[in-house]
Amino acid sequence: MDRLQYRIPLILIILISIGGCNNGSPSMVRDHVLVYCSEASPQSFNPQLVTSGPTFDASSRQLYNRLIEFKQGTSLLTPSLATRWEISDDGLEYTFYLRQGVKFHHTNYFKPSRDFNADDVIFSFQRQWKTSHPYHHVSQLSFRYFDTMGMKKLIKRIVKINDYQVKFLLTRPDAPFVATLAMDFASILSKEYADYLSILGTPQNIDTQPVGTGPFQFIRYQADAFIRYKSHPGYWKGKEPLDGLVFAITQNPSLRFARLIAGECDLMASPLPIHIQVAKNYPQLQVLSEPGSNVAYLALNTNKKPFDNPLVRKALNYAINKKALIKIVYNNAAVAAKNPIPPNMWSYNKAIEPIPFSLEKAKQLLTEAGFENGFSMELWAMPVQRSYNPNAIKMAELIQQDLAKIGISAKIISYEFGTYLHKIKQGEHQAALLGWIGDNGDPDNFFTSLLSCAATRSGNNSAFWCDDEFDQLVRQAGIESNIKVRSKLYKKAQVIFNQANPWVPIAHSRQFVLTNQRVKNFHLTPTDGMYFSGVSLASEKTIPSNNQIDKEQ
Repeated sequence: MDRLQYRIPLILIILISIGGCNNGSPSMVRDHVLVYCSEASPQSFNPQLVTSGPTFDASSRQLYNRLIEFKQGTSLLTPSLATRWEISDDGLEYTFYLRQGVKFHHTNYFKPSRDFNADDVIFSFQRQWKTSHPYHHVSQLSFRYFDTMGMKKLIKRIVKINDYQVKFLLTRPDAPFVATLAMDFASILSKEYADYLSILGTPQNIDTQPVGTGPFQFIRYQADAFIRYKSHPGYWKGKEPLDGLVFAITQNPSLRFARLIAGECDLMASPLPIHIQVAKNYPQLQVLSEPGSNVAYLALNTNKKPFDNPLVRKALNYAINKKALIKIVYNNAAVAAKNPIPPNMWSYNKAIEPIPFSLEKAKQLLTEAGFENGFSMELWAMPVQRSYNPNAIKMAELIQQDLAKIGISAKIISYEFGTYLHKIKQGEHQAALLGWIGDNGDPDNFFTSLLSCAATRSGNNSAFWCDDEFDQLVRQAGIESNIKVRSKLYKKAQVIFNQANPWVPIAHSRQFVLTNQRVKNFHLTPTDGMYFSGVSLASEKTIPSNNQIDKEQ
């Protein structure tokens, strides 16, 4: 209660400060400033440097654009900073025709003198690609997504044809390449801003004081408290309905829900199952839901004993009661996972038989592996709620109980989310609860990003499992343009995955967002991102108080 009393006034302070800047009262401002209760602090304001959803929500999805983007609420590709593109017959050359007249943000720390052009595209990719680039080593974070997607080896050259025409030359055909360029790490930054910061001697500010072309621009960040944005007045799609946007960073899900009920937040991320049920009793709230393109899993570090032994990994797959996890953790708003991709994605291998819950079989496998008396291990659990896992700590406790029944003593470990991800990338864990939300609607985004040999080097393959046959199938599928052939290759790869068991696949969850009725035109996306472009707020005076909405999108 003390924390609730402390943090709710913080939102009022933010709104009053916005109102003061705009010569409007807090109540008037509240009609044009959306407050989003987010679940975690961003790791950076540069989406090139991270893989976490909360960071993408705070950066790429509000501040930046990409050459190509997804149509709102779908995984369909649509032009953005590129108005069109051409692909050569051999699939090795992609020519992008760039949009003219696109303005960068004017902030109190940088005033751009020119519009977006080809130099910004080349800078944004070469920074990630070339180790000799002056901005490659500016941040302590690596370009993990770029590396995991194999872009270093895929890109042969990037050629500036003129200010508004850029050509990518590839080393091999790559079927998902266009969709890959719609992903968050492919956001376009300002080269002029980078040059300016280099002169000042503060190049690191490019990742903490962002300048983009997106619908909102950065105002202020108070760590672990809030982020303030205002609408970009020169946005190339036109000014946003919202004047401003506030991320009220609220890690505790019950506190997020309390703020939503109190009207301090307009929209809440990652509700717990109990919140989804209770929300139906509040007529001012909406429940938005749709199937997610995600997977929750327990990564077993194959570089660490005893998880280098496939019999031990299979034993854990038998020992964990997924049905109980789905009932207790997800309130049955999920389906059990057996493959690394969700069942609503093409190439999902339905023929694979799921591993059943069997303590007897698990004990038998442990005995065969030489662990008839079990062993001790660390079980890592993330501290934040994600749509693919609404309560990782609770899930870890249930798994801990299951493992104890076969003689395995699991100690639950957790860290601040950014530290958690960093330590896993470094391979410090034995077993860690993680998840993934598909970014581009292509199975490659799961297979290459999470399970390829290249992803072991970037740290995104948290099992550190590298199988040559699996890797060859995934690489071949990436080159192949025929979707039926690609699907067959991915199905074979899933068979190998289920033989090796580098994970315990746990669940594919529905995604939920809770909003108040004032929020208009907000769309859930298959990639589970929070996009506030085009969203508006109805005046508080016009909202009916006796109309319950339980809406399925």
